[in-house]
Parts: sequence; structure tokens; C-alpha cells
Amino acid sequence: MSGLEELTIVGTGLVAGVMTSTVGVASLLSFPVLVALGLPPVVANASNTVGMMPAGLTGSFGYRAELREHPAVTATVIATCAAGAVLGATLLLALPAGVFEAVVPWLILGTCLLVGAQPRISRRLRRTHGDAPTRHVRLSRATTFFSTLVGVYGGYFGAGSGVMMVAVLGFGSNLEFRVVNALKTLAILASNLVASLIFVVVADLDWTAVGLLALGSIVGGYAGARVGRRLNPGVLRALIVLVGVTAALWMAR
Repeated sequence: MSGLEELTIVGTGLVAGVMTSTVGVASLLSFPVLVALGLPPVVANASNTVGMMPAGLTGSFGYRAELREHPAVTATVIATCAAGAVLGATLLLALPAGVFEAVVPWLILGTCLLVGAQPRISRRLRRTHGDAPTRHVRLSRATTFFSTLVGVYGGYFGAGSGVMMVAVLGFGSNLEFRVVNALKTLAILASNLVASLIFVVVADLDWTAVGLLALGSIVGGYAGARVGRRLNPGVLRALIVLVGVTAALWMAR
């Protein structure tokens, strides 16, 4: 690997780290870069998961104030995404590489549309059913189930899992969007951490790529949390939809 390629991976990790804590689609940048540099897809996927794990760690630290506001929800997100990631990582290693990737663009596109439509739909639901106070501090069984599915997806491939979590929490709670964004970053961390532990033991990894991605993502994740906290919710939601839809259409080519 040349010096320019190494610098490219560090820069990719930095930008992808910012994306982890803001728009939640970091792997849509970092994974294709690793493949373009010659890594086999499954090796690139596993290496990307391990290398981007620090971004979720520093991003969650940057959002620590938001994560303390609803401890029961925070604990649920950690538990469900971590449990789901075990299955997702197992599927990555056991199934042919193209099985799940065929539906990835459509999953991302669908969830982006949900993120964009969520405020209007939630307003209609509140007018019809009223606000349930407990929804502010606990997640319903349906929301918990879908949170687990996000963890499965995060452990398998992960591109757009943050957008999916935004959609799940947007419909399953009345949490402020800044808190939802913090929980989305934590969800990425939980699934990446568990999947990384599995990949380190049983998967083929490119440790040079892992280290370089981690170097950039450590800084990017924390910087992204500071940016994400200051962005207007409408602007941040629009960015999530724009980046997610663009990536989904690009992957569906």
C-alpha cells in the first residue's frame, strides 16, 4: 500500500467519522474506498467495521449529555443493537457476499423516505391518539424489535444503519431529534463493537486499513458529534435524506 493510499484511508476515516455522528451513513463512503483500493469485499466490510468502531465511541462520548437524558432508552438501544449484531456478523461470515447486499440500496432508500416523512406522520398520530408520557422514557415492543433488526443489519453490512435507527426511533418515540441522533450514534457503536469482537477472532482483516481508518475516525466521530448537536433538526434531517437517497441510488446502479 502506497503512502498516498494510506493517506486516503486516514482521510476517509476522518470524513466517515464525521458522517457517523451526523448523517449516519459513514460506511457508504469508507467501504467503497477500501474496495477501490483492492481489498476483497468481505475483507473490506469486516475491516471497515473494526476500523470505524472508534468513530462510534468518540461520537457517543460527544453526545454523552443527550444519552444521559433517557437512560432506559439508552440501555435498550445498546442491548438490542448488540444482540442483533451477533446474528448479523454471523450471517456475513456464513452467507455468500451478494445475498444481503442486493437489498441494501432499497432498505436505505426506504428508511430515508421514512426519516423525511416522519415529522408529518408523527403529528397525525399525535392528533389521533394523543401523546403517551411513557413513550418519552421507554420503547415499545415493536420499536425494540425493529431496533434489534437494525443491529442485525449493522453487524452484517451497516451502511445506512444509522439512518434506519433514526427512522425507528422517530416513529417509536417522542424524543427530541438531537437525542435521536445521539442514540443513532450509540446504536452504530453497539453493533460495530460486537461485530468487531467477532471479526477480530474469526474473520480475515487488513490490519493496515483497520489502523488507518481508526486513526481518522477517532477524530471524525467526536467532531461530528459537536457539529450534529448544533445543526438545526430540519437541516440535519434533510442532510440524512439527501445523503442516504444519493447513496442508495448509487449502490443500485
